[in-house]
Parts: sequence; structure tokens; C-alpha cells
Amino acid sequence: MKELKLESSKCVLLPQPIEAEAVEALEQAGVGMVLAEDPSPETVRPLLSDVQGLILRTGIKITGELMDRAHDLQVISRTGGGLDNVEVEAATKKNIIVTSNLGVNTSSVVEHALALMLALVKQIPTMDRAVRDEEFKIRYKSLPRDLRGKTLGLLGFGRIGSELGRSCRELFNMQVISHDPYVPEPARAVCKGQVEFVEREELFGRSDVLSIHVPLTETTHHAVGEQALALMKPSSIIINTARGPIIDQSALFHALRNRKIGGAGLDVFEQEPVARDNPLLGLDNIILTPHSAALTKECVIRMAVEAVNCTLAVFSGRVPPNVANPQVLATDRWKHLVPVADK
Repeated sequence: MKELKLESSKCVLLPQPIEAEAVEALEQAGVGMVLAEDPSPETVRPLLSDVQGLILRTGIKITGELMDRAHDLQVISRTGGGLDNVEVEAATKKNIIVTSNLGVNTSSVVEHALALMLALVKQIPTMDRAVRDEEFKIRYKSLPRDLRGKTLGLLGFGRIGSELGRSCRELFNMQVISHDPYVPEPARAVCKGQVEFVEREELFGRSDVLSIHVPLTETTHHAVGEQALALMKPSSIIINTARGPIIDQSALFHALRNRKIGGAGLDVFEQEPVARDNPLLGLDNIILTPHSAALTKECVIRMAVEAVNCTLAVFSGRVPPNVANPQVLATDRWKHLVPVADK
């Protein structure tokens, strides 16, 4: 355990290091910090007993059992947008505020999804290897494809999905379709002419590029499986920068190996880190990145600083943004918090 500073009655636990800019914000607020030696439950568990805040990256899942050791924990603040490594229901029962960083990583993830799309259709890894192997004539043998005029299918039309759709429409004149039953009718009316909302089966059948932008839930687990993949065009590609288990990885492997679809670009996986014997590693029509879509130099600073801001808001008596369990705000523990606009 490494104590960075402890100057006030408030202290936060960092299961993993955060960026210097975020540390500085905590120091300026006079908040103490405890940095775990590693993010394992065994290491983190005893450190939870005396902290009021927890700033969480992705190295550990905060379970109800761990929260039982947190006698004075007030807020769990995620640096990222996903909450699959927090048992939010357990936190709610304990009146612990949980916040996420919705929107902070949007532009970075969109750029990464675009990079995967372009690398696949332009065959960048294949072309690079060929040049290094003095196979310059590959340019006549393996022709890349254009994105212009193709159909982009978005499974999910939230912040990232809608921004990716806008980018592809403006950059490549792509037709954008989406399946998202949670987009209300007024919002669909606003988007008319920019995106066509379709049923799930039509999304898979029409997409030249399918990009996944839904959270991981019981409903979305293996949402892209054997049946969905069977609906797709042999030339189509799949991009996943959301969560790995949304795709049935075994079904995807067979679809790629048998050329039932054209390719895939994955930033996330069913099991992370990827095991050395993962069969996807042996395929030549897939591009893999290590869950790094949001991990740009700029974005990690934004995420860490915003997570700190959410924590400091709670400590200073304000309602933080992006509360994942707003029902706790009505409890006796938190009814004193003031909305930011009223402070």
C-alpha cells in the first residue's frame, strides 16, 4: 500500500493508478489517497474499510462482498462509461452512489471504430506484411474495398453509435441504419433523414459494416450469435468496441473461419486478457486491439479527471453527474445533496 497524501477526513481508494492531472485535483481539494499495490480483491478488500470514495478503472469488479468491508464508502466513481465491473444493485442497497463517465470517451471510441473499419476494408495489415515480404504485386491480387456508399448498421444508437453514424455519413456518404428499441419516438423523429431504424433481423441482413454500441446486460449477452451471423452478407464486417460477451465468440470464430462473413475488428473479448490459445488469433480476417479504444493520451486524462470531479461533488454536498443509481439520492443519507445548477 502506498499512501500518496492524507490531509483531510476524506480519503479515496485507487485500486489502480490514475493520471497526474486527476491526482493533482484530489490533492488541491485536500483529499487523501490510498493506492493499492495491485487491483486484486485480496489486496483491495482490507483497504476499503476507511475510505469514503473509490475511483475505479477496469482491473477489478467491486462486488457486494467487497462493499461489506466498506464501512464509510460514499461514492464509487468509474473512469469509464461501462458499469459491468460494479454490482450497482448491491451499492444501491448500501446507499452508495455510483457514477460513470458517459460521453467522456465518445470521440476516442468513434475514432477507434473508424480505424478498425478502414484497416479491414483497406486490408492494411495484409498490405503492410506484403510490402515487408517484398510481395509488392499484392496490389494487383487483393483489391481493397471502399466504404463510400455502403450501409453502416449500428446495434445501439446512443452517444457513440450516433456519433459514428454521423461521421460515416459525412465522410463516406454511408447509409446508416440502426436497431435500438430504447430510442423514444420523439428522438427518432429528430433523427429522420440521418438514420433509418429497423428491426433486428433487417439490421444484420442489410449491413455492410455492423458496429456494436450497446451495454452488456442479460439481454445483450451473446446478442450477436450464430443466428444473427447467418443473416449477414459474406462480405460484411463486424466492429465491436463495446463489450466482448455481446458477441458469441465461438460463433464468430466459425463464421470467420468458414468465410460466412468478411472480417471482424475487435477491441473487446469474452475473456480479457486474450488467452494464447484463443482460436481467433489464428485467423487472417480479423484485427484485434487490447480493449484500448478509449485509452488515448487525451481521453484517459479526461476520464480520470471527470471521475475525480464526480467524487469531489459528493464530498462537497453536490449531486454528481451521471449517477447510475439515482434512487439513492432520495434516501436520508443523500437528500441533503444540492443539484449543481442550484449550488
